[in-house]
Amino acid sequence: MRIGIDLGGTKIEAIALAEADGGDAEVLFRRRVATPSGDYEGILNAVAELVEAAERETGQRGTVGVATPGALSPATGLLKNSNSTVLNGKPLDCDLSRRLGREIRMENDANCFALSEAVDGAGAAFGVVFGVILGTGVGGGLVMDRRVHLGRNSIAGEWGHNPLPWPRAEEQPGPACYCGKQGCIETFLSGPGLAREYRARGGEEKSALAVAEAAAAGDAKAITCLELYCDRLARGLASIVNVLDPDAIVLGGGLSNMQCVYEMVPELLCAYSFSADLGTPVLRASFGDSSGVRGAAWLWPDGIAQR
Repeated sequence: MRIGIDLGGTKIEAIALAEADGGDAEVLFRRRVATPSGDYEGILNAVAELVEAAERETGQRGTVGVATPGALSPATGLLKNSNSTVLNGKPLDCDLSRRLGREIRMENDANCFALSEAVDGAGAAFGVVFGVILGTGVGGGLVMDRRVHLGRNSIAGEWGHNPLPWPRAEEQPGPACYCGKQGCIETFLSGPGLAREYRARGGEEKSALAVAEAAAAGDAKAITCLELYCDRLARGLASIVNVLDPDAIVLGGGLSNMQCVYEMVPELLCAYSFSADLGTPVLRASFGDSSGVRGAAWLWPDGIAQR
């Protein structure tokens, strides 16, 4: 049995998958609890309790994989770049391993998302899958032959902190990003970025998904914002295609549910990439917000991370 844990800022989710070759595993257990905010020991306890509950209710012992915000630093072994700041600077994998009494595997949540979709989701038929999360932030993960590629510094896939390609005059220098730079892809393609664009065009305060709903209802400002969003997304993905040339791109996160993305981006992607006959499919994730926790479970054994 494989147990996956998705350690989010507001909730911690656990899933237990039956052993299966080639994916398509039966779900034996699934549960969510609220994340103890700002409480490191409380988070360790919550994860341990979920693992114990999964094993008690299934009557089986399982391997444990954990999806986390941020990544383990190869230099220090401590967590870095997490928006759940209480985790930063902590040896989270070692502490959880001691608490659970076994080896665990831990990866960034975007990597786990990509792995889930590559193993038995929308990208299962492809060898090289680039997984994209479009939500409050913009993340990414790269999976090659069902194995996560981390990179030397454990930042492979972090396309959201590259500058927006082919920027127009009105897009420069771009909004400030929390990473300390300006004009990052994330500042344009995140949910807050879409909401900001709508306000800048004279729209009222709305969430990103509310902007999408307004566009569907015929709001001209919202329609313009979504068309621009798809153009920017295509520009960003074209830079990935030109460097990695993945077999498929799989989109997840709340903004991936906008139908216009799948109607507009493939044609625009072809126009921006260095190939006149681009055949890269842009796919909707099969498992939605469950991809992260499923990918954590798949870290054993197929998704063993590699540098």
